[in-house]
Amino acid sequence: MKKMWTSTGGGAALIVLLTVLVYAPALRGGFVFDDFVLITKNPMVKASDGLHRLWLTTEATDYYPLSGSLLWLEWHLWGDYAPGYHVVNVLLHAGAAVLVWLILRRLKIPAAWLAAMIFAIHPVNVATAAWVSEQKNTLSMVFYALAILLYLKFDETGQRHWYAGSLGAFLLALLSKPAVVMLPVVLLGCMWWVHGRLRKQDGLYSTPYFVLSLVLGLVTVHLQFAHAMEGRAVLTGGFASRLATAGWVPWFYLFKALVPIDLTVIYPKWDIDASRWISYVPGVLLMGGFALGWWKRESWGRPVLFGLGYFVVTLFPVLGFFDQTFYRYSLVADHWQYYSIIGVIAVAVASGHSIVCRMGGRSRVVGMLVSAAAVLVFGVATWKRSCIYADNETLWRDNVVRNPRAWLAYYNVGVALQQAGNMPEAILQWEQALRINPDYVEAHYNLGVALGRVGRIQEAIEHWEQALRIRPGFAEAHYNLGVALDQLGRTEEAAIHRQEALRLKPDLAEDRGHLTESPSAR
Repeated sequence: MKKMWTSTGGGAALIVLLTVLVYAPALRGGFVFDDFVLITKNPMVKASDGLHRLWLTTEATDYYPLSGSLLWLEWHLWGDYAPGYHVVNVLLHAGAAVLVWLILRRLKIPAAWLAAMIFAIHPVNVATAAWVSEQKNTLSMVFYALAILLYLKFDETGQRHWYAGSLGAFLLALLSKPAVVMLPVVLLGCMWWVHGRLRKQDGLYSTPYFVLSLVLGLVTVHLQFAHAMEGRAVLTGGFASRLATAGWVPWFYLFKALVPIDLTVIYPKWDIDASRWISYVPGVLLMGGFALGWWKRESWGRPVLFGLGYFVVTLFPVLGFFDQTFYRYSLVADHWQYYSIIGVIAVAVASGHSIVCRMGGRSRVVGMLVSAAAVLVFGVATWKRSCIYADNETLWRDNVVRNPRAWLAYYNVGVALQQAGNMPEAILQWEQALRINPDYVEAHYNLGVALGRVGRIQEAIEHWEQALRIRPGFAEAHYNLGVALDQLGRTEEAAIHRQEALRLKPDLAEDRGHLTESPSAR
C-alpha cells in the first residue's frame, strides 16, 4: 500500500509540475474575451449578497452557481488581479489530469499516465486552462472525473458510500457547468468495458444520474434561450440541417485532437447545405465506423468503440442539436471538447503502447523516445499558445490572422485598442467588423461612442439609429442618441430617446449628460 501511494504521489506531482511549467505564460496573463462580463463587470461576483443571487435567483445568463461562487470567492480574495484566477484555473486543470490518470489506471487502460500527461499539456486545452472564464470547465471536470472514479470504486467494492459520493460529485459537476450531462451514459460505457456487458443493476444505479442530468440540462437550455439568446433561435435551420452539422462536428474535433494546428478562438462558421446529399456523408462515415467497431468488438473493435464512443457521446451537447449563444460566431470551439478529448488521447496512446509491446526488443526504447517527443512537442505548443492568451489584443489579433472573416475578433481588437486609448485604430477595427457583419449591434454602438467622442456627431447618430433598428430595446443606444441629438439642438427628439432609455434602464440616470460607456460584447 505504501509503495502504491508513493508511486501515485510521484506520478501526480510530475503531472502537476509539467502542467504548471507549460502554462507559465498564462499565469502572468490578464483577462480576455468575456472575462470582463463574467468577472470584472459582474455585479453578482462583486456584491456582498452575490452568493445568494447566484444560487437562489435566475439573474445570471446560465445557472452555474458553484462556478460563480468560486469567482465570487476569488474576487473577494484578490479583486481584479488576473494572475490569481489563472493560478487557480491551471491548478484545477492539473488536478483534473491527475484524476483522469487514476480513472484510466483503474480501467486498466495501457499507458494511463502518459495519456493523462498528454491531456494535461494538450494545446487544444489551452482554450480552457488559460482562459479564466472557463474555470467552469476545469471545476466541473474535477467533480466529473471524481464522480467516475468513485463510481468505479463502488462497482468494485459494492459499498454504498462510494455510490453516494459519486452521485454528490456529479451534482457538484452539474452545478459547475451542465455540459457534463452525458456522464450517466459514460458510466454505462465504463460498466460495459469492465464487465463485457451491461447488467440489470447498471441501469438501476444510473437512473438518479439521468434524472439529475435531465433537470439541470433543461434549466440550462431554458436560461440560454431566455437570457443569452433573448428568446431568439441562433441556428435557424431545421432538424435536417442540425443532423448534417452533427456529422461534421466530431471529425473537426478529432482532427484538432490528433493534429492541433491553426488553433484559434473563433473558427470559420460552416455553411452546410442540408439539401445536398454530400452534407450527410461525414455522419454516415461516422456511423459506419461504429458499426465496424461493433462487428469487431471481440478484438480490436472493443477499445476503439469504448474510446471513440466516449468521445462522440460526450460531444453530444455541442453537436448542434441545442442552440447556444456562441453559434452566432462559430459551430465549433476548442473548449467544447475539453471533456471529450480524453477518449481520443487514450485510444491513440494505448494503441501506440500495444504496437510497441508486440514488436518487442528495442522497440520499447523507441516507444519511450516517441512518448518523450510527444510530451515535448505538445508542451512547447501549449507554452506558445498560452502566450497568445496574455491579453485581449494579442488573442484577437491572432484570431484575425487565422480567420480573417471573424467579425467578433475585429470587434474585440477594437475594444482592446479603445481601452488602450488608441481611438482612431479602434474605429478602423469596428468599421471592418461591420463590413463583414453589418447587423452587429455592439459594433454599431461602440463605433457611435467612439465617433461621438472625436466630434463626429452626425456619423455617431447614424450608427446608434442603426443599432436601434436592429435592437429597439437597446437602452444605452437610446440614451446616447438622446445626448447627441441634444448637442445638435434637436431637443424634442432627444427627450423621447432619453425617456425611453430611462424606462428600459433607470440607472442610466446617473450618466445624464454624458455618453455611456460601451458595453462588453460576447
